[in-house]
Amino acid sequence: MKTTRLEYGHFYHIYNRGINGCNLFQENENYDYFLYLYDKYISSVAETYAWVLMRNHFHLLVRIKTVREIPFITPEGLKNTSGLVSNLSVSARPESVYKRYKPVNQFSHLFNAYTKAVNKRYGRTGSLFEHPFRRKQVVSNHQLKYLVYYIHHNPIHHGFCEHYLDYPWSSYLTVVSPKETKLSRAEVIRWFDDKSNFEKFHSQQEIRKFDELNIDFSCDG
Repeated sequence: MKTTRLEYGHFYHIYNRGINGCNLFQENENYDYFLYLYDKYISSVAETYAWVLMRNHFHLLVRIKTVREIPFITPEGLKNTSGLVSNLSVSARPESVYKRYKPVNQFSHLFNAYTKAVNKRYGRTGSLFEHPFRRKQVVSNHQLKYLVYYIHHNPIHHGFCEHYLDYPWSSYLTVVSPKETKLSRAEVIRWFDDKSNFEKFHSQQEIRKFDELNIDFSCDG
């Protein structure tokens, strides 16, 4: 299977499931910890617009930040006893002493850290996620809107609830809430013109295998 590259400044539908269909999340603490790690590793390299965590798979809608938006990290073990580097602005530092976070590496760190935690907690070994993780570039506003709907509809589609408000592990509640969030909520609402149309779109659409999304639906189960 050809793996899609993560290009700076582009939108992607990122999704995957447990290896051999195994569960990724067994209790509420698992969902919370995955979201903690997601913020830790992914917020530096991507803006998030929609997400859902299901028992054995997940879906994300993100925009990989541009190169200028991604911060720098100092290589491990770098020491400067003269203090010269620490007094320089990032833009003035020599290339040899810094690098930017790399998006694909950050996703790998997320999945590896979560796998390590789950293996330790439940006494298991080996991989937890299928490799490589799936990603499809999103190329139109129509795709963006339908993907938001598709992601939020997943718990209903799989019989976990009857309404978006009833499922706690998706971004739907965050979009309709006034609470502070790192989710790119304002932009999501703009795609639907306003919150009322966002809610109406979700209630009127029907889930379908929308060819333009190009999703491998074998992963969605």
